[in-house]
Amino acid sequence: MLPVSTGNLSTSLIRLHIFRCKIKGLIPNEVGNLSNLLVLDLSGNNLVGSIPTSIGNLRNLQRFNLNNNKLAGFIGDDLCKLQGLGDIYLGQNQLSGSLPYCLGNVTSLRTIYLGSNKLSSNIPTSLGNLKDLVVLDLSSNNMGGSLPPEIGNLNVATLIDLSMNQFSNEIPKETGGLQNLVQLSLRHNKLQGSIPDSMSNMVGLEFLDLSHNNISGIIPKSLEKLHYLKYFNVSVNKLYGEIPSWGPFKNLSSQFFILNEALCGSTRFKVPPCPTSSKHKPNGKKMLVLFLILGIALVFIPITFVFVWIRYVRGKRAPQQADSLSITTIGRISYYELLQATDALSETNLIGSGSFGSVYKGIIRSGAHIAVKVFNLQLEAAFKSFDTECEVLRSLRHRNLVKVITSCSNLDFKALVLEYMPNGSLEKCLYSHNYFLDIMQRLSIMIDVACALEYLHHGCSMPVIHCDLKPSNVLLDENMVAHLSDFGISKLLGEAESDLYTKTLATLGYIAPEYGLDGLVSIKSDVYSYGIMLMEIFTRRKPNDEIFEGDFSLKQWVSNSLPEAVMDVVDVNLLTSMDNRLEKELDVMASIMRVALDCCVESPARRTNVKDVVGMLHKIKIQLLSC
Repeated sequence: MLPVSTGNLSTSLIRLHIFRCKIKGLIPNEVGNLSNLLVLDLSGNNLVGSIPTSIGNLRNLQRFNLNNNKLAGFIGDDLCKLQGLGDIYLGQNQLSGSLPYCLGNVTSLRTIYLGSNKLSSNIPTSLGNLKDLVVLDLSSNNMGGSLPPEIGNLNVATLIDLSMNQFSNEIPKETGGLQNLVQLSLRHNKLQGSIPDSMSNMVGLEFLDLSHNNISGIIPKSLEKLHYLKYFNVSVNKLYGEIPSWGPFKNLSSQFFILNEALCGSTRFKVPPCPTSSKHKPNGKKMLVLFLILGIALVFIPITFVFVWIRYVRGKRAPQQADSLSITTIGRISYYELLQATDALSETNLIGSGSFGSVYKGIIRSGAHIAVKVFNLQLEAAFKSFDTECEVLRSLRHRNLVKVITSCSNLDFKALVLEYMPNGSLEKCLYSHNYFLDIMQRLSIMIDVACALEYLHHGCSMPVIHCDLKPSNVLLDENMVAHLSDFGISKLLGEAESDLYTKTLATLGYIAPEYGLDGLVSIKSDVYSYGIMLMEIFTRRKPNDEIFEGDFSLKQWVSNSLPEAVMDVVDVNLLTSMDNRLEKELDVMASIMRVALDCCVESPARRTNVKDVVGMLHKIKIQLLSC
């Protein structure tokens, strides 16, 4: 525990970092004696009790970080005395009560992170005075009431996360004034009314989550103007009318619009087409159309019958049957067409090999490029792998999962026809001398992978455990967007199941302890593998690298480097900046490594939820953009 004598340290001390040391006990009131302190960081410990009132004596304090402890009690007005305070980090504690109204008087504030507490009451209108505030995170609390219109005064804010609270009433139209905002999350609240048309003025917006509310009305067509928007989720609301189809909506997943009242529009959103008015059509025209349809049917039905009969007779001679697994297919592809497309599965078209088969590049008659995953049927496990992938991928739809176009299966041949990824695997791009991924590319790719995991774990009717997360199973399209692939050993969790046993082992180095020792897998096993992969991507060191032996692992190596020696483990090719920018980049790297380590905690119950990983990495991306 922190001794009372901490307060006897030199008053010249300007930084006190005691981070992730698992210190227990109270924060001594004597800490207020360190009058010249600029930074106080006691995060990642097991501190209990309340925030000492003596904090108000640290008049020079600029950064106050008590994140990830077990602190309780109220946030007192003492913080309001710190007129030079820039950053408050009190997240992941058990703090309760309301947010001090006087906090709006600390106009130097740039970051307020109070997520994952037990705060109640509403958001003080005084926060609108914080003209320099960049990040406001009040997620995962019990706050309620209306969102104050004054929130629109936060002109330089880039991230506002108010998700998982009890906020009600309408989204204020004043939010449209947040033109620098990159991420806005209001999911899992009780918001009502319509989506303000003024949101189309938020020109910098990349991430907007309004899911799990009671929002009604239409989706404003003016949101098509948000050219940078990459994530827009309005699922589980009461929306109706047409889904916009231009601008950013051209690339959005249908999953973002599910469980609404009566949305309609393009079939790719899995919604019915919007009704068209036919009140003014003359009856004569209706009859003419009807007769034309009947006439076409009378001609077409016999032709169809003959065509089906011919296909049936031919099918008895040909050793294949193609089964479509995707609604959005490019048509059935026969066994012979696959051979033709891949030059009879020639080695020149081989683009990858795995435990149960090989993947070939192909070009079909339409000119489209495909990837053909052919299973090695000499291996008994390959049959099960094919069936598993078919079962799992049949119902999955997400922009960060590899799309299955169709399958081809008979007694002697089994293959999946997949969307072709021209930039190959993440492993190839990371370790090849012909490629270089910068910090932003690596972070964006890992956010894509986390989004795919969030969908698999929390967005499906039955949670899916991938079981084999690693860089070679992440594929990159022409825009360097990541797509998770290879579900050959994945598992579906049934109702009321949180984990299950398997005899199939994934790749050594990425396996969670409980998976490797006992064969027990859960969604938290995937989180562990993700954490290892996150470290690998930014260190450019494989977990089975020869330098890691015995108890010394990639995880241990990274853990030992924090917080001061992160430069020693980061891929040297990433650190090209100088002076102030280098320090900011190292801060970003340290934040990424902390997320990775939180994913790799030994106990599955204590590992970070992948939903939180997505949120944290988005915040780090915003931090990187500001470097």
